[in-house]
Amino acid sequence: MTDNDFDLGRFLPYALNQAAEASSIGFQKYYRQRYGMLRTEWRVLFHLGRYGAMTAKAICARASLHKTKVSRAVQALEQKRYLARSVQEEDRRRETLSLTRQGQEVYADLYEAAKAYDAKLSAHLTPQEREILNRCLQKITKV
Repeated sequence: MTDNDFDLGRFLPYALNQAAEASSIGFQKYYRQRYGMLRTEWRVLFHLGRYGAMTAKAICARASLHKTKVSRAVQALEQKRYLARSVQEEDRRRETLSLTRQGQEVYADLYEAAKAYDAKLSAHLTPQEREILNRCLQKITKV
């Protein structure tokens, strides 16, 4: 049975996912080709670069990522020597993650590339449209 009144392209979760995929492909090519990173890896790296040292659990909460994905990304970033782990003295089961000097350099490069890519995407929008889009996305995120 089909419902001709239902337009999948206008179904908000589907449309948001399509927009997210379309908008991230260009930047994904950059970090994948230049650094061999996967999406979760760059997200972990960006959280550490932006907010400083933190636990994997804090990254999961901030980035809305599953702990298994973060764990794999942390391992990959550590192998690439972009990330270091240090055991917390108050609870030796917990580790604080931080960027190495090399990780900070990668973050700085990706930060500039992200700003340029964001400007390129935003060039198709007026400043007012960009502000409305940002406000709408923030509202949807809080639902």
